[in-house]
Amino acid sequence: MLANFMIGLREGLEAALVIGIIVAYLKKQNRPSDVRKVLFGVFAAILVSLLSGLLLSVLVADTEAGTNQIIGATASVLAVVFVTWMIFWMARHSRSLPSEMHGKLAQVSSTYAVIAIGFFAVVREGIETSIFLWSSTNAAEQGATPIIGAVLGLATAVAIGYGIYRGSLRLNLRLFFAVTSGFLILVSAGILAYAVRELEELNWFTFLQEHTYDVSSVVTEGSPLEILLKSTLSFNAAPTQLQTLVWFAYLLPISTLYWMRTKRK
Repeated sequence: MLANFMIGLREGLEAALVIGIIVAYLKKQNRPSDVRKVLFGVFAAILVSLLSGLLLSVLVADTEAGTNQIIGATASVLAVVFVTWMIFWMARHSRSLPSEMHGKLAQVSSTYAVIAIGFFAVVREGIETSIFLWSSTNAAEQGATPIIGAVLGLATAVAIGYGIYRGSLRLNLRLFFAVTSGFLILVSAGILAYAVRELEELNWFTFLQEHTYDVSSVVTEGSPLEILLKSTLSFNAAPTQLQTLVWFAYLLPISTLYWMRTKRK
């Protein structure tokens, strides 16, 4: 639940900040009708994002055993790719984002173009979030409970974004995105290991199948500690050597690259 809360908060705040930049610029330019068009595009993007998550659930539910595991593993890998790309994209473009959005808005006047700006400003992150939340929920194996965390995270993001837009709230966005990016990298490593586990159950991998460690006697299945670790980090009490190798193969280089980028800035 905590992982999905952080995902919803992080992604939701990104989208809220972009929308705030767009709306503030249009109001400053005395274009109130275009504000409504942008919001229409935003709501359309939210709908598409929700449908993408529902589509994944339907595909998995209506497929035979084996196929759903392939779909789950593929979606998990895509989610990790999307989120990793998003983390580095945001780190690179955060400073220039307002000027880029203002430049696009200054060049358009048609209804469809304005709607498209609102739509595409949100739909990318919306679909990424939907797939990542779906993968994180499956990896946590806690039923629908993690979805509550995602909804709370998104609601908090909307409140914070509105507070920033109105000028009633100040937030160190650099620190916020640095901390949440580090957390998402850790969650992504767990989701990637989960994807490997799904394929191992289909006997796709027959090497490095011995357990790296087994703490299931300490972190017992269904215990509060196990639920917390699994819902937060997709924790596995007895991972195979291949799962552990994939976990480190993602976590170490990605976290190092991100740290080097943020340190340089």
